[in-house]
Amino acid sequence: MLDSVTTLLPFSALDWWVIGVGITAAYVVFGFAGFGTALVAGPVMIHFMPLSRIIPLLVLLDFVAAFGNWLPARKAVAREELLRLLPCMALGCTLGVVFLLQLKADVLLLLMGLFVSGYALYSLAVKARPTQLSAAWAVPAGTVGGLFGALFGSGGFLYALYLNARLSSVEQARATQSALISCSTLVRLSLFLLAGVYADASLLLLAAVLLPVMALGLWLGRRLAQRLSREAFVRVVTWLVLGSGLALVGRYFSS
Repeated sequence: MLDSVTTLLPFSALDWWVIGVGITAAYVVFGFAGFGTALVAGPVMIHFMPLSRIIPLLVLLDFVAAFGNWLPARKAVAREELLRLLPCMALGCTLGVVFLLQLKADVLLLLMGLFVSGYALYSLAVKARPTQLSAAWAVPAGTVGGLFGALFGSGGFLYALYLNARLSSVEQARATQSALISCSTLVRLSLFLLAGVYADASLLLLAAVLLPVMALGLWLGRRLAQRLSREAFVRVVTWLVLGSGLALVGRYFSS
């Protein structure tokens, strides 16, 4: 059994340590903020596999994590906002999966670096968030969020911006965001399944091996959420994400 695992997953002990730390950190962020796994894990995992495999891997793990976040808070979901965003999110996810499976690996590397760096710079630079948005913003927020979610594994920050500017209740916004991310993950999972991505046994095995690490990260993230202010934690993570994104852009131009 061990021989078959090492054959399908030929990582060194150091590789496993780096992967484990990266996945744990990603799900600490997810447990705290409800999104952002690919922003943290992507720049780490890109050293071991192409983005076209990283995103389907994280989708499998996100599906378990998102369902666990949504289930306890399902009664607080704002159904009207959820139903408004879902069709746009599904369209964006479909476009993102097509782009992910068709674009060249080096182009995806550059795009992810620019996306991650751009999001981090936006988060650090913009202090004021919109307090009220028109419902019409559900179209770009849902579509672009779905596109980024499928292409880069993280469109949740767009859902968060929209919902926080539409809903006065923090609990309702978080519950609706968790439900939306659960639906987004299910859509992406189905699209990757139809595309035959999960016919790769090594990808499924890697996801199974990383489940305990993911669970540890979620547990730590939820405990941190009880002790630290959200703003302080997110700011530290954003600086780390910016460094990772710039490193990816530098790697593209140096290769």
